[in-house]
Amino acid sequence: MLTDFYFILAGLVVGFCVGVTGVGGGSLMTPILISFLKVEPHIAIGTDLLYAAISKFCGSLVHAKKLNIVWPIVFWLAVGSIPASLATTWALEHFMGGAKEYKKALTIILGGMLILTGVSIVFRSKIEGFFNRIKHDSAGVPTHPNIDANVIIKHKAWVVFMGVVLGFFVTLSSVGAGAFGIMALVILFPNLPMIRIIGSDVAHAVLLTLVAGLGHLKAGNVDTHLLMLLLMGSIPAIIVGTLLSSHLPDRAIRRVLGVTLMLLGTNFIINPVKAKAAPVTPPPATVVVPSRQ
Repeated sequence: MLTDFYFILAGLVVGFCVGVTGVGGGSLMTPILISFLKVEPHIAIGTDLLYAAISKFCGSLVHAKKLNIVWPIVFWLAVGSIPASLATTWALEHFMGGAKEYKKALTIILGGMLILTGVSIVFRSKIEGFFNRIKHDSAGVPTHPNIDANVIIKHKAWVVFMGVVLGFFVTLSSVGAGAFGIMALVILFPNLPMIRIIGSDVAHAVLLTLVAGLGHLKAGNVDTHLLMLLLMGSIPAIIVGTLLSSHLPDRAIRRVLGVTLMLLGTNFIINPVKAKAAPVTPPPATVVVPSRQ
């Protein structure tokens, strides 16, 4: 029962960070489950993917109602990410399911994604400033909210490619659907309003994490009881965090979160979680029957 409380508390912490900063869902939940609550890496990643799909779905409804989603972008991202996610899940299940280094590989990839996510959070303002300069220097690209379909078609191949990259790494680590999706869209569509980039990324993240999570569920990598406990804690905390976000130092919280993710990622790379050794069964005792003289 005490363990259940810790899982609900983890949901509260992550949900509050998401509500205040808008980031930290998958990138914070998975390392908490692995490092502090000692959940097996494949269970933590699989459960967190479905957790992300459910929690992001509510946000996507808000963005859809406010017309913040560019559906052609979501479509072409999904064209790349969904097959990549399915292929990654299939490969894990059929080629690495019994491999000795399975957990080690997952945690090393998770560590790398956490470091990159932490860097993107800490230096977000500089990254946005760089692309804002590109935005002002670019010419011939529409700047109104209703982005021209020709611009999307022009970058279609790159959008599909980014979808493939996201599908692969998100399925393996449960990290990156938000931070890297936004960075990719900012690079490809520098004149698209940020709110529409965020809305499109959230809508795509719902699809990707749902497909990846269901793949892990089929492979037996999802703990439904744990999932319910995380949602019990996070949903109220997201609401509270969102209401308090305007009164809290968002920039300072982002820096602490980013540095924390970089440290956790470095730890996962240096000390990956390895597969547990198979239990050694002692040989049966030999009964010696004394011979009759």
